[in-house]
Amino acid sequence: MPRLMRDIGEFNALFHQPTLHPFVSVGDLAAADSSLFEPTDFDMYCVLLLEEECGELTKDGRPISYRAGTVVTMMPGQTMAIRVESGKTPQGKMLAFRPELLIKTGLGRDFYMFGFFSYDAREALELSAIERGILQNCFANIIAELHTVDDHLTGHMLRLGIGQLLSYCKRFYERQFVTQRKTNSDVIEKLSSLLDNYLSSGLPEQKGQPTVAWCAQQFNWSPNYFGDVIKRELHITAQEYVQGKIIEVAKNMLTDTAMSVTAIAQQLGFAYPNHFTRLFRRKVGMSPSEYRMRV
Repeated sequence: MPRLMRDIGEFNALFHQPTLHPFVSVGDLAAADSSLFEPTDFDMYCVLLLEEECGELTKDGRPISYRAGTVVTMMPGQTMAIRVESGKTPQGKMLAFRPELLIKTGLGRDFYMFGFFSYDAREALELSAIERGILQNCFANIIAELHTVDDHLTGHMLRLGIGQLLSYCKRFYERQFVTQRKTNSDVIEKLSSLLDNYLSSGLPEQKGQPTVAWCAQQFNWSPNYFGDVIKRELHITAQEYVQGKIIEVAKNMLTDTAMSVTAIAQQLGFAYPNHFTRLFRRKVGMSPSEYRMRV
């Protein structure tokens, strides 16, 4: 069983450093106790900047392919471990902050933007040299604030520093999506075929409509990462894309077959025909029966 970390004090003990704030800390991997790298659920949000390759890194038991200048993020409930190679010392920084830091704050309000915390192990962020320097500065700013005499602005300044670091991560992920555009275009083409094949296979009637989670699974991606790729490429949500494919097939069935609306709804995986009719009306502007009469 992975170790469950209870608080920031326990985190700091692994880095042999004092606790300067109850909800926030930054550790230097080179100074860490070797037990830090055992399977651990930190029960916090963590941002790990790896400066060198030092051994096999796993997140939730899955290996992460990484190089110098890779960022890995974790959230409560996720487990990380590093099997450090003999003769190597991990290099880098690790930010940890408790969920309590987000309660009723601007950072908490905007946290929805940082969906990369839910990304899977295969979806780490690889930085350019310039990006790496920017994040190093962000870590340095947070460390400096932690060592500043505590006053009424301390919490605010720490949240600003963390928000800046996370915003840069978001920006760099967007850049990574762009540099992978050819690969992502292939994904859209493959996804279209997967959905067409599934919707025409008879499986929806047995197993239900295709979901975003199912689509993501076909590419070994997390739903959040998959959704971000689709939104970046097509400017619509993954759910909207899947629903669009369902409506496209439904239109063909309405015009090319004599099947009833109820039978079409069942074949496309809808548990209730009125759910199909409601979705169709929302997407097309008329009911399935009206559409069939007009075409």
